[in-house]
Amino acid sequence: MKARRVKGLDPSASLADNAERIVRTRLDELYSFTPKVLNPKQVKALHDMRIAAKRLRYVLEVTAFCFGPCAGTALQRAKELQDLLGEIHDCDEMLPLVRAAVRDLRHADVYGLVELAADEDDLAPALGAAVGHADAYGGLEVLAVWLEARRMLLFERFLDRWKGLERNDFRGQLERALAERPEPDEANQHPAQPTNDGQVSSGVPA
Repeated sequence: MKARRVKGLDPSASLADNAERIVRTRLDELYSFTPKVLNPKQVKALHDMRIAAKRLRYVLEVTAFCFGPCAGTALQRAKELQDLLGEIHDCDEMLPLVRAAVRDLRHADVYGLVELAADEDDLAPALGAAVGHADAYGGLEVLAVWLEARRMLLFERFLDRWKGLERNDFRGQLERALAERPEPDEANQHPAQPTNDGQVSSGVPA
């Protein structure tokens, strides 16, 4: 997926101002895949959101210190989202390979039995014992079932995670953090603290 172009970058502006433009662009990119990603069949949208989460994570890794403390927690949330979507993508990549392997083995056995039949008009039932990959079919089919089940569970986790981010206004909190320009000493005294369920915490005691 091609990254969105960041507009308005100014070499004479501050690092924080330019970084804010980049983060906002990457944040818009992340959210551009909703609501498609709420459908488990939208494999490409889920994969593209993973890439967008990775890009947001990477820019926050090097610029979060420029902003309010919530940016640090947003970095952690982006990483968690990237990792979870990456696990889903792994299943989406593996399943076609497993199914193709089963298909290839079956084709090999079909042609093998045809050769054993030689010039006969029919295939003797006894030749079924000559199928060479019967055990492999079973193992690969089990693997395919496992991958499908794992993918379903991971997608449910993704939905829960995304709803948590929405519920806790992940986007709004990060956008507000981007508008802050903390003093270095203040940022060091109150580092961002990850919280559960997508909540962005400032790390400052209540």
